[in-house]
Amino acid sequence: MKFPSKEIVERVRNRYPVGTRVELVQMDDPQAPPSGTKGTVWGVDDTASIMVKWDNGSGLNVVYGEDRCRKLSKD
Repeated sequence: MKFPSKEIVERVRNRYPVGTRVELVQMDDPQAPPSGTKGTVWGVDDTASIMVKWDNGSGLNVVYGEDRCRKLSKD
């Protein structure tokens, strides 16, 4: 597995700061929350995976380069 560069990690951290609301688009994991599940970002790890506390109680990360979520606009 190739890890993303420090620049990519910083870019993801800047795009998804703590508290950002996101919606799951696609996650390739049998334990994944359903597409459309919303959650709140609580961090981005050193592999650029977005750490999300999903509204349904799940804690699975959005893995950089594998899974997809979209940033929700602020209300």
